[in-house]
Amino acid sequence: MEVAETGKSPQSPSPDAAILVTLIVSIGDLVTDVRIVPDGALEPDDDSPASITIAGGGQAGNFCAWTVAFGQPARLVTRVGDDEAGHRLVSDLEAKGVEVRAVWSPEPTGIVAVLVDADGRRTMATQRGASVGLTPEDLDESWFGDALLLHVPAYSLFLEPIASAARAAIQAVRAAGGMLAVDLSSAAGLRAYGPSRMAYVLARVTPEVVFATEGEAATLGVPLDSLAQVPVLKLGAKGCRIFGRTIAAPAVKAVDPTGAGDAFAAAFCVAWLRGAEPVEAAERAVQAASESVLLAGARPT
Repeated sequence: MEVAETGKSPQSPSPDAAILVTLIVSIGDLVTDVRIVPDGALEPDDDSPASITIAGGGQAGNFCAWTVAFGQPARLVTRVGDDEAGHRLVSDLEAKGVEVRAVWSPEPTGIVAVLVDADGRRTMATQRGASVGLTPEDLDESWFGDALLLHVPAYSLFLEPIASAARAAIQAVRAAGGMLAVDLSSAAGLRAYGPSRMAYVLARVTPEVVFATEGEAATLGVPLDSLAQVPVLKLGAKGCRIFGRTIAAPAVKAVDPTGAGDAFAAAFCVAWLRGAEPVEAAERAVQAASESVLLAGARPT
């Protein structure tokens, strides 16, 4: 597929369009999450009792799992290792109802260690593995031609060759009349990539929706409303802000915040494509994210 960064003018979805084309596609990581919750403070140079679980992860994979859980068809385009972990991850996601277009790689499947402290805060050590090797030549235009919306985690834009593949996917979805949502993904990733460089990319691809945390928005350093028709600022346990309005989240006792942002983005996109106004979609997204933190792991059970 050819690569292009230019997109068409933003547009709003209509209920009729949502009826005709319901598919949401995401392009990016499908990895193994190793979740570690210590029973107490970690002991240097010694054993520290902990609860350790292994499950599927990756922002694009999580987004698709939540999208299907909210009743909308979803397709994941990804690259994974042709190894036991990769085949298991694909099978698990397909079992949740996600259509997976996997490119099999000789490199190992990625893995993320997620350390969750007593307050529910996370530290993540990431080895993205095979996913970053996705190329435009790996893609089939038919994977994108029936999509009403393409969800692109910024992780898919930070490194080559997956960044070129993501831009090719954007071009294919735009050519078919679809829309674009970008999640800024990581303040650390933005700093490494270059905030001004990412702002330039966003200005070229003209996403209809941008999701960002406060840290990501501050790192980007450019007003979100200058880059997207619908800028959504995720505030974690405080809810979100959209068009100057703060939508508060209900008070809950979080078990695990991993994947809450992906549940938020999926709920927003599903509601918006079904005709909800952006503020209403944001209200549904806040509720979905608040419910997701009551579950262990990054995906619906």
